[in-house]
Amino acid sequence: MVTKNLILYMRNAWQVIFMTCLFLSSLPAWAQAGSYERFFIAIQRDDVRALERLHHLGFDLNSPSPSLEPPLFLALSLGSLRAARFLIQQPEVDLNARSQADENALMIAALRGHLDIVQALIDRRAQVNKPGWAPLHYAATYNGPQALAITRLLLEHHAFIDAESPNRTTPLMMAAQYGRSEVVRLLLEEGADPQARNEQGLTAIDFAQRVGRNDVMEMVATAIRRSQSTGTW
Repeated sequence: MVTKNLILYMRNAWQVIFMTCLFLSSLPAWAQAGSYERFFIAIQRDDVRALERLHHLGFDLNSPSPSLEPPLFLALSLGSLRAARFLIQQPEVDLNARSQADENALMIAALRGHLDIVQALIDRRAQVNKPGWAPLHYAATYNGPQALAITRLLLEHHAFIDAESPNRTTPLMMAAQYGRSEVVRLLLEEGADPQARNEQGLTAIDFAQRVGRNDVMEMVATAIRRSQSTGTW
C-alpha cells in the first residue's frame, strides 16, 4: 500500500513538474530571465515599470552591461528616453560613469539634442567638464534645432569654451565643420579662440573649409580680425 501511494505521489509530482516546465517555456524571454537580464531588456524596451520593479527589489542600477557600458549611457545611446529619465531621478545612479569610449551621459544627451535631459543632468550636478572630449564638443557637433540652447546651457554652467580633445580639437572647430552657424557665432561671442590649432595644425577656418562652409569661414575670419585690432598703443 505504501509503495502504491508512493508511486501515485511520484506520478503526480512529475505531472506538476512537467506542467510547470511547460508553463515556463511558454513565457516570454523577459519573464524567464534573471534580474540582470531583465534590467537590460527593460532598458532596451524603454520599460520604466520594469525598472521600477527591479529598483524596488534592490537591483543595482549602476550594473554595467555585458559590454561594460553604464546603464544610463546605454539608455541614451539606445534612445530609451523614458528609461534614461527614470535613471537620472535615482540618487544612487552614477551620472558621470563613462563608456568604453570615454563618453558619459551628458555627452550623448548633448549630441542627440535632448535639451530636457541635459538640463536634468546639470540639475543633478553632472560634470560639465572632463578631460579629453567634453560635452561642449558634442553639443557643438550637433546640428539639430536644440544645438544653440544646449551649447548656451553648458556655457552658462562653466563649460571650458576652448576645451581640447586628445588631439587638441576645440568645440569651435567641431562647430565649424559639423554644427550650426549660430553655435559658431555664440562660441565666438563668448570668447572661443578663433586661431587655436589642433595637433594637425588645423584651425576652425580649416575645419569649415573642408566642407565648403564659406559663411562660417568668414565669421571666424572676422573674429580673428577683430582680435588683432584690439591692441593698445
